[in-house]
Amino acid sequence: MRAFARETDVLPRHLIAPLFVKEGIRDPEPIASMPGHAQHTLESLVKEAREISSRGVRAFLVFGIPASKDATGSQAYSDGGISQLGFHALRDELGDEAVLIGDLCLCEYTDHGHCGVLQEGSVSNDQTLELYAKTAMAQAKAGVDLVAPSGMMDGQVAVIREALDAVGKQDTAIMAYAAKYASAHYGPFREAAECAPQEGDRSGYQMDPSNVREALRESALDIDEGADVVMVKPALPYLDVISAVAEISPVPVAAYNVSGEYSMVKAAAERGWIDGERVAIEHLTAIRRAGADLVITYFAKELAERLAG
Repeated sequence: MRAFARETDVLPRHLIAPLFVKEGIRDPEPIASMPGHAQHTLESLVKEAREISSRGVRAFLVFGIPASKDATGSQAYSDGGISQLGFHALRDELGDEAVLIGDLCLCEYTDHGHCGVLQEGSVSNDQTLELYAKTAMAQAKAGVDLVAPSGMMDGQVAVIREALDAVGKQDTAIMAYAAKYASAHYGPFREAAECAPQEGDRSGYQMDPSNVREALRESALDIDEGADVVMVKPALPYLDVISAVAEISPVPVAAYNVSGEYSMVKAAAERGWIDGERVAIEHLTAIRRAGADLVITYFAKELAERLAG
């Protein structure tokens, strides 16, 4: 009877699995702060995605880690960049049964770790947009279904939409990081993606954690510019924001259950303080209950079969 009357469900189809692929390694390298996850080779990336897909999760968000970095993050928009090679490998293996999403940012590719081109110590919004457009076109050419601009540059969705349309990629969708907060929950991810800023922080272009109305304005702007999905990141500390965005959004809303949220559950579970699986499912249910249609989560692989059952 409880299941019959349940108001909110979490199923594998609601989940997006993040994956990391690193150039220049021979074997997968475990991520110490994110138990169960690794920086993958191209071969192990495909193997991991196949395993996750067999459990019912068919959407993947891919982050690339290049062997060399420079001031403009040129490997992000190179046809031979590690992300593009990863997309080709995944598409060849999984065909149309997978939804491939390209994280569209420069922080993994720049030698300074910021999300755009630096000019006199600050990120230049307009110069960065030019490179985001090039990255979007490279990812679309490599076979992604959605590009996911995460740098929080003003006007990024409009520039990317125009660039994709200009090269005949009208069917490549945009999942915009519309409300990405300057959060302290990103630490394990920055280890995994090797993208911590070398100096300063990202608070100049990520959102103030105190603001909700700003998130609504940012989401509305991205929707007007052509976003097909809008995202709130992180998820758990911002359930109110997810709910508020879901109320006004005519497009699907995604939420990112980020690395810090994952690692805290894992650490407490390893100490025997909590039942990690039950807590994780409760967290995902809360995110869905708040209004998220899609949830990016590092729990996707281990919980998929339990959620399906």
